[in-house]
Amino acid sequence: MYMVDIMISMIFFILLIICILVGVA
Repeated sequence: MYMVDIMISMIFFILLIICILVGVA
């Protein structure tokens, strides 16, 4: 379960970065 939690956190972090980059661009 810990591995899944880490994967979800990483995906959420990546999506957040993409949204910021799109907002800046």
